[in-house]
Amino acid sequence: MASYFDEVSKNNIRSLLLFLVFGAFFAAIIYLFVVFLGGGLFAFIIGIIVVLAYAAFVYFTGDKVVLAASRAKEADRTQYKALYDVVEELAVANQIPQPKVYIMNDPNPNAFATGKNRKASSIAVTTGLLDIMDKNELQGVIAHETSHIFENDVQVMMVAIVFAGAIGLMAAFIRSIFLFGGFGGNNRNGGILLLIGLVIGILAPIFALLIRLAISRRREYMADANGARIIRNPQALASALEKIKSYTSDPRAQGVKHANEITANLYFSNPLKKSSILNIFSTHPPIDERIKRLRAMY
Repeated sequence: MASYFDEVSKNNIRSLLLFLVFGAFFAAIIYLFVVFLGGGLFAFIIGIIVVLAYAAFVYFTGDKVVLAASRAKEADRTQYKALYDVVEELAVANQIPQPKVYIMNDPNPNAFATGKNRKASSIAVTTGLLDIMDKNELQGVIAHETSHIFENDVQVMMVAIVFAGAIGLMAAFIRSIFLFGGFGGNNRNGGILLLIGLVIGILAPIFALLIRLAISRRREYMADANGARIIRNPQALASALEKIKSYTSDPRAQGVKHANEITANLYFSNPLKKSSILNIFSTHPPIDERIKRLRAMY
């Protein structure tokens, strides 16, 4: 059996390794883009400016965009007093300022956290989550979300999205170069560059996506472990996941109405309608594995 701290330490190390891989991959893409594909210093500077501008936009407006896209409304403190009490209690336990509380009118049980930092954060839950969770299970879900805020996971995932987006942008430029015959030089060098460019243009966005999803899954395991540590009751968090699994296993169940591929990795569990896509393309770890790890904690 694993302790809370063993799980947290293990997942921190794995997340760090994934970010190192992501950073190295991003640096390699820039190097190939500038050196081998003839972008030059000017193209490199423009690319950096675009990435920084995109990162700034995501940092300052990303949480508002996510809440608006999710149709989340700020919860009335009187109507949702029990929810506010749980959020306040667990914010204190995680030593973070109290997040704003939002409600999504959706029968699918789920929740997510967002925000720029620990001082400016929000937690949104669906009406479906409040309908099926008892107090201990709700504490488990909110503990998971406040752990995301404490660990700065929202910023971590935004950085991953920026990296993946920048790689996708460069890959699109590379493909455009081929479409418009942008390579010169002798046939031998042109052939080599063509091969390199095709590999980058086609495979780079796929690898970037896989790394981003791997980071997301690692952070989910860590939030589970931290949430279980905070409430000292991993079984309550496992029970919450089991209820969500039971709900989503119904063939008639739909995903969260206003969730999409961009916001999906922020949710407590995968909010998208179940499909036959391989697990490597999932934003979340398999729910059975999360339950298994929680049941094994002490």
